[in-house]
Amino acid sequence: MAIKRVDANHREISQALRQVGAVVLDLHSLPACLDLLVAFRCSLHILEVKDGSKPAARRKLTPAEQETIRLLASVGVEAHIVNSTEEALRAIGAIL
Repeated sequence: MAIKRVDANHREISQALRQVGAVVLDLHSLPACLDLLVAFRCSLHILEVKDGSKPAARRKLTPAEQETIRLLASVGVEAHIVNSTEEALRAIGAIL
């Protein structure tokens, strides 16, 4: 099995989420899984981290990521695709 790459901003985003009090479970190495499961203020959030400094063509979702997001959406669960720390903090409601 190939090792899944980690985007350059993955660690920065994880650290920023933890700094606001979130519990962050790093799932990126699991097959067909999105990057982060974040618990914050009694809610769970699923985040897929993409490197916002790269062109859009280099930030495309893999087929496995697309399928995971589709499956989650089919049962009413939203996954957030974040390209920056600010987007991640906004996705979990830490900032407006």
